[in-house]
Formats: sequence, C-alpha cells, structure tokens
Amino acid sequence: MNIYKESLEYHSSGRKGKIEVIPSKSVSSQYDLDLAYSLGVAEPCRRIFEDEDLSYEYTSKGNLVAVVSNGTAVLGLGNIGPYAAKPVMEGKAILFKKFADIDVFDIELNAPNPQDVIDVCVMLEPTFGGINLEDIKAPECFIIENELKKRLKIPVFHDDQHGTAIICGAAFINALEIVNKKIENVRCVFVGGGAACISSARMFLQLGVRPDHLWMTDLDGVIYAGREVGMNSYKNDFARVTPHRTLAEALVGADVVVGLSAKGAIGSEMIRAMARDPIIFAMANPDPEILPEEVLKVRSDAIMATGRSDYPNQVNNVLCFPFLFRGALDVRATTINEEMKLAAVHAIAELAKQGIPENVLRAYGGQQFHFGRDYLIPKPFDQRALLWVAPAVARAAMETGVSRKPIDLKEYPEQLEKILGSSYTFMRTLKRRFEGQKKLTRSYRFVFPEGENLSILKAAHIISEEGIGEPILLGDEKIIRDKIKELELSHLKNVHIIQPSISEKREVYSDLFFKKRARKGISLVQARQCAQMRHYYGPLMVESGDADAVFYGVSQSYPDAIRPAIHSIGICPGSKLLGVYLMILKNRTFWFADTAVNINPTAEDLLKIATQTCEFASPFLKETPRIALLSFSNFGSNQHPHSKKVRKAVELIQAMHPDWVVDGEMQVDSALHPEISMNSFPFNRVPGDANILIFPDLQSSHIAYKLLGQMAEVEMIGPILLGMQKPTYILTQNSGVTEIVNMAILAALDIQGR
Repeated sequence: MNIYKESLEYHSSGRKGKIEVIPSKSVSSQYDLDLAYSLGVAEPCRRIFEDEDLSYEYTSKGNLVAVVSNGTAVLGLGNIGPYAAKPVMEGKAILFKKFADIDVFDIELNAPNPQDVIDVCVMLEPTFGGINLEDIKAPECFIIENELKKRLKIPVFHDDQHGTAIICGAAFINALEIVNKKIENVRCVFVGGGAACISSARMFLQLGVRPDHLWMTDLDGVIYAGREVGMNSYKNDFARVTPHRTLAEALVGADVVVGLSAKGAIGSEMIRAMARDPIIFAMANPDPEILPEEVLKVRSDAIMATGRSDYPNQVNNVLCFPFLFRGALDVRATTINEEMKLAAVHAIAELAKQGIPENVLRAYGGQQFHFGRDYLIPKPFDQRALLWVAPAVARAAMETGVSRKPIDLKEYPEQLEKILGSSYTFMRTLKRRFEGQKKLTRSYRFVFPEGENLSILKAAHIISEEGIGEPILLGDEKIIRDKIKELELSHLKNVHIIQPSISEKREVYSDLFFKKRARKGISLVQARQCAQMRHYYGPLMVESGDADAVFYGVSQSYPDAIRPAIHSIGICPGSKLLGVYLMILKNRTFWFADTAVNINPTAEDLLKIATQTCEFASPFLKETPRIALLSFSNFGSNQHPHSKKVRKAVELIQAMHPDWVVDGEMQVDSALHPEISMNSFPFNRVPGDANILIFPDLQSSHIAYKLLGQMAEVEMIGPILLGMQKPTYILTQNSGVTEIVNMAILAALDIQGR
C-alpha cells in the first residue's frame, strides 16, 4: 500500500477535507426556525448580555475549542505556512471529536509575527471554551502561550509542548518501574532544544529528576553554563556546569535519552555507552533519531519508544489532549496548570497497568499487549483513557482553585461514559447491577466446551478477573495450559479443565443422556459416545447441576450447535425456542426477535415469541417495554395472509396481556418514527418509540439485524437463546471476546433472576 497516494485520495474524495459542521438541534419546521433564529433567538441574547457566563448555557462555547496555528513548525515538515498546515489542524479537529466529543474550529493564521497570533486569540475568547495552539515554532510558541495565559480566562494549551511532555512523562515513570531504577538517581539527556524538548525536560524535573542529573543538547552540542551560541532565555534554564560538549560525551553512563530533534541524531555507539537497561525515547517524526532495530543490535536490554505506530510504545499525543480538554472544559477551568498536567501523567501511566480490552486488541489486529518493556503507555484507541484522564484533570482543577464550575466526581464518569456510546453505558450499567447483586449469590459456574479456542480463553480470563463467573474449560488440558501460558492469562492459572473422554463423570452423563433419549432413537452405545463429546458434555453438566450455564458455538454452525443442548437440557414445557438479539446503537437500544430459530412462525408462535422476549428483556430496560409486531403493512392496509398472521398475533397478545404496551401489524417507520406514527396512526399504542421488535419470520429478522450491523455503528449481543429449561447460550461463529463477556454478564443476571 502506498500510504501517500492513499492519503491524497482520502483527503480529496467526496466532501473535501475531513470535517463539517452539522446542527445539534432540529430545524425541520417554521417553528424550529423561529426558535433557532428570529424571533426566538433574541431571548438567549438578552440573557447573555446580562450575564456573559450564560453563553456556556445557551451556546456551544463550553464544548468548543479553537485549534490555532500559523504553520511555522508543522510536524516534521517545518515552516510550510498556514495553508499547508490546514490538513493537520483538521486532523486535530476530528481527534478531539472522535475521542472526547469536543467540537473544534480549526483556525490557520497568516501571522508569522507572534503578537498577531496573540491579538487574534484574545479577540476570539467570546467564541471558544479553550484554545489548543499547534505547530508554532520555538521560541515564539512560549511567548504566545505565556501571554495568552495571562490575558485569557479560558484554558490555553500548546500541545506540541505539553501533550508530548505528558505522554513522555507517563512512559518514563513506567519505564523506571520496569527497570527498577529510582527517579532521583537516573541521569537524563534531552536532544533537540525546541519547544517539545524543553517542555518534556521540565516535566521530568517536576516528576523528580534532579536538575544536576539532566542535560540538554541542540544542533550546537551540549547546553552548558556560559555558552553563547544558539542560546535563548528558555535554553538558559538548562545550562549546566559540565565538561561535556557533545551528545556522545553526555550519553556515557546516562540512564535515559529523550530525542525530540531529527533523523539520525543519535548513533548506535552512543547507545552502547549508556548505563544498564537504557531508556531510549526517539520521538522525531516521521523518522526517529535512531531506529529500534539499530538499538537492538547494540543493546538487548534497552527500553525503546518512538512517535511511530509501527513500533511498540508509540508516544502519541492523542492519549492526552482530547481528555485533558474534556476535564478542563467540564469544570470550566480558567487555565491548564501544572497540577492538571501531572494528574494526566499519572492517570495515563496507571491505565497502562490495567488489563487490555478486547476492542483495543482488535484494533491492532489481535496483537497481545501487557504492561512491560513493549507496552509502557496505553494505545491511542483505548477508550478508557477518557474515563481515567478527564476525571483526574477535573479533580486537579477543582483542588487547585482554577475551576469555575465544580462537579460531582462520583457521577462524572457516568457522564463521560455517554460519550463512549450506548453500548459502553448499557454494559457498564449491567455490570454495576451484577456487582450490586453478586454478594448475595455464589459464584456462577460457566462451562465452555470449546476450551481451546483463543477467543473463549481470553473471554474466560476476563470473566474470572472481573468476578462475573467461574469458568470451566473443556478440552485437552496440555493444549489449554500451553495457550494460557502463551497468552499470559494469569486469572486462568488455576482454572478447572475437563477432558470429557477421560472424565470420571462420563458414565454418569451417558446414563443421564440415555434416559432422556432412549425412546428417541439413541442407543446406549451412542449415548456413551455423545457423553464423551464436548458439545454434549457441557450441556449435560448444566442439566446435572455441575454447571450453571453453558456457552459454545464459535466452532460450529448454529443448527449444529443448538442440537446437543436441546437433546441434553430440553425446551421448557409450553415455551417456544427462539433467539433474541440485543441491538445497542448510539442513542437507542432495541431487542429483536426471533432471530435464530423459527422460519415461519404462526400467530400463536408470535404470541409466545413476544411474551418470552418481553419477560426476558424487561429487567434490562430502564423504560416500559413497548412491543411492535412488524410487517410490510400498516394496521390492515393489506389483507395478505402474512399481514393477517401478525394482526392475529397482536390480538392474542392484547387479550392475554391487556396492560402491555403492544401494537401492530406495522411497518418499521411506524414503530420507530414518532412523527410518522403520530401523523398517520394517532391510535398506535406504540407511537414510534418501540424498544422490542417482533419480526414476522426468520428471513426478515436475519436481513434486518445483519443489514443494521453492516450499515450502522451498532453492538450486537446474541442471539440469546430463550425457551431452554436451563441457561444455554449458543454463540455465533464470529463471536469476539467482548461479545462472549457481554453474554456472560447477561447470563449472570438471568441466573440471578431465575
């Protein structure tokens, strides 16, 4: 792949560039227009005139950041000007929005004079809740930031300086922990002398590095006391009394080198001369001062970080600035002070020591990560950074008195979770509910017949780690133990593993199975054979009471997987076997049924499908269940037998459950669009706000949930098998770790409910 050619296509195809402005309020009627503009807009204007702080309540100011650049130091490209800087600033804008839901206007200024940048930003203060300075050369960037901090009452942050310093600082303290070195003893050398280099060096001093143990070099060599060439007031702070004059001399015996300069600035012989377990941060972009493979040739004990994504330990500012601003904006901080930056450092460093979610591993091709030499800081796509960094920054702002709007820090994480989407919020809610109830119950035993499968193993590790249940793995013990060791799944160290073919219980289970199937075509010999097969052994464990729930299906088709469960556990008398999908979109949650079993259900079948789905889903819904029975027609508009079947099912449900909110037959838009329902069918008992959708046949449900899964940002949990006598969960062949864990949470709550 030619990334440069692909990048040009990416930026120019369709709508040009990377950002657009969209309305956050409805503008679909004359009344909406009156509220948004004339006449209604006059009232918020009057209120803000009386109290300027109300601009945070009636406008987007409180969630709007200016990304400002004059293009004098763009990436590794140098002084390329404001026009050429715009793609980078647009990129910054989408990162703010993607990772922290912060709106951005990118502002590229034709202003090489720093005073002009200052004047423009001061005049823009009424518009923005914060200013992110970007790609402005040193020392002008120091001058601009310092002056704006004095004159403005909103946060000002030069990301090239402080964002780099924060991420670098987090990686540094974690690296020290790994190599078992004390911060007050290490000797550090900084290479560059620019804005990011100076700010990072200041951060290291704040973290505890002794000033006499820190040297800085630039193009003219070591910055030493008395040097006059290439100096300025900012470099003077790092002038040391030292005989060293070159980088090579300064690195002899040094513990740490931080490069923020240019390609090739650090040689392999310099690395060879460093102390044991050297920490090397080579962060020039796009080409580091020295490549990791060059370091490896001379020092196998080195810990290495770069600014690149194709090597371990990428120092990426996206781990900082969106979440730093999120915390600052939410407490209306008047500035971003040193305490807030340090809070971000420690939050990022601590997050790296937590377990890695499956969605992060998936974003990196399934590669495994764990805290250590090759994983010092979290990955950029770790959504949890929002929940760790923003609260830490908000707390620091309030504790240091720069917050104008104190918030409840206990409730704040729940507000942040909404940014991550309904899926994250919904599952966290279920986890909390389970946490609150599990003290009253024993640990549930979850058996996984496909115990050698990697996704199953990773999910079982999380299930054990989070106390959701006690996994039991079926399969070859040596194979499973070897994979657990290879994947470093510490919470499965003592997991219970059963090999059915040699299990002591196989005779007991074969007798049990024979009693169930003796007059249904199964011989005693066949029963014994089945009892030694994992997909029968697992359900038989549940049936006999040796396990509380069974999960399998990732290595089989759904019909093949469901058969052993039906034969071993059985369907509840009077119930219908069916599959339900929980569909979690950004702002809404739906239950789809039946999605797995019944090809062409009768009206009586639909009655059972709707009843069982509602009874199962109700405990998970915050609002009243609202059931829509779907069809291609609306309330008798077509007399086809398919429509009549659905209409009859609605009558049966309403007769059996007169207090339920249920209606049909109706088309999907009547079930989901309030305005359409209200205007066309005011009698509809489910006026466009359905949360349980009952499909008329398996064909339509399959098309619906798979189409939605391909065309929208949706998390699907299922199919959840209903109608079995005991908890049985048939997974799909493409089930990932997150889906399996989510299913286990639902199972635990289902068992509690039973």
